[in-house]
Parts: sequence; C-alpha cells; structure tokens
Amino acid sequence: MRIALFGKTGQVATEVQRRAPESIALDVIGRDRADFAHPDKIESIAGRLDADVIINAVAYTAVDKAEAEVEAATAINNLAVEALAKGAATRSIPIIHISTDYVFDGTGKNARAPDAPTGPLSIYGATKLAGENAIRAQGAIHAILRTSWVFSAHGSNFAKTMLRLGAERKHLSIVADQVGGPTSAASIADAVLTIAEALNSGHTGGTYHFSGTPDASWADLAREIFAQAKMNVSVEDILTINYPPPAKRPLNSRLDCESLTRDFAITRPDWREDLKKVLKELGAI
Repeated sequence: MRIALFGKTGQVATEVQRRAPESIALDVIGRDRADFAHPDKIESIAGRLDADVIINAVAYTAVDKAEAEVEAATAINNLAVEALAKGAATRSIPIIHISTDYVFDGTGKNARAPDAPTGPLSIYGATKLAGENAIRAQGAIHAILRTSWVFSAHGSNFAKTMLRLGAERKHLSIVADQVGGPTSAASIADAVLTIAEALNSGHTGGTYHFSGTPDASWADLAREIFAQAKMNVSVEDILTINYPPPAKRPLNSRLDCESLTRDFAITRPDWREDLKKVLKELGAI
C-alpha cells in the first residue's frame, strides 16, 4: 500500500513515520512540498500523487493564537483541506483527516457520538469543523478521525509542559473542570494506519472518534505525570472560569468511540500506559 502523508514534524505525523510497517510505501510531504498556508497550490499537488490513501496530519493548532490569526487558521484548517479533498476526489484516493473534540460546545457530561450536533467555541474549532465539512462536500471517500488531548515525546504538548514546570515549581494550579480522553500520538498513528488498510480494501469510511481511557481532567493528567515521574509536585484544582484563556475550551471533551471499535476493531487505549512509554522516551522515568 502506498500512503501519501501530509505533515512531517507534527506529533501524529512523526509517529506515523515511526510506526508504519515496511510493507507500506510512505511518501512524507512536508511544508517544502505542500504549504497549507497557500491553499491554491494544494489541489494540483494532490492531483499528481501516486498513492492508494492520503493521510492529512497538517493543522493549525495554536488554539489561542487562532483567535487573532483567523486568516491563517482558515487557510490551513479549512481551505487547504478543501483543496486536498478535491484533488483526492478527482483521483478517487481515500483520505484520512485528523480532527478534534473542539468541534463541540462541551456542554453536559455525556460522551459525544460522531453524529452529535457540533458547536465550536473557538476559531480553531470552527475552522477544523469547516475543514471536515469541506471534505464531505467534495465527495471523496474519507475517514475523519476526531481525537483529543494529544501527547507524545515530540513537539509541544501538556505532558512536556508539566515536566518542565514541575522541575521549576513544587505547586501548580491546573484546570479540573475540563474533562476528556488524553490520547498518545502513537496510538493515533496506529489507529490511522489500521483505517488506511481498511479504506484501501474497500471500506467506505465516515466520521469517527478516538481518545484514550479513562476520561480525566487536566489536573488528573498532571497528577499522573508527576506520580509516574516521581516528582514531588502538588496539584491544586482550579476552574476554567477563574483563569479564562483567549480561546474558549469545551468543558466536556468526552468522545464516544464505539463506532470505531465496531468498524475497525480499534479500542480505546489506556492513556496511563501510553504516558509511561512517553515519559520513558523523554528520560523522565
């Protein structure tokens, strides 16, 4: 199977490259070949691909900066995705697209199913939802995979931030009223590669959710990081409303992942076990 991977240095893209089996011919397409900040050039690139499946792991993920950089977020998360999907549809190449829990408004406490009503609270969430809708509108065979709270040994993420702050301070105040499923980039990569095999074998795709288990708050995740790393750091629970960021976050990021298990036999990974692997790679344990 030949896979065209858009994205080179991000968390998920890095893990796809590390975890793809030798039987897969992986064409890694970075910004030097396809800059999503210039959507007008993406369709022609997709139209020339020699691939059985496309994976899009490119995204504008600076959630707070997106509130001021609307044009950039729109170009990368929406317009370039639309162009990529159009090229994929023209060539009849299935496309896998990584999306986010931020397409939801975060109300309630129940896990959101893939067909639940959306209602993004931020520019980031709105542009990611627009990208999803653009893929569907182009008519390409697709699998949209919404995930949440991604962590790995690469790039910028919560786990690495906590290790840095925990080395500097003995007490941290962490948000406890946002609840979701922390998810390792490695587990996302494994899921994406499994879905790619299925699409290449004729699966018709759809919209799916994938996140780690058990659901937890950011404060819970911080405590687990410090416990595994044996760092003497106390965590105080705080409310989002007391320290509001520029972009609103959904309080409820719980995702119903049952359809992913039904269609692809992919189950939710225990994020605590995945965290242990990441901390070992970082030399924290």
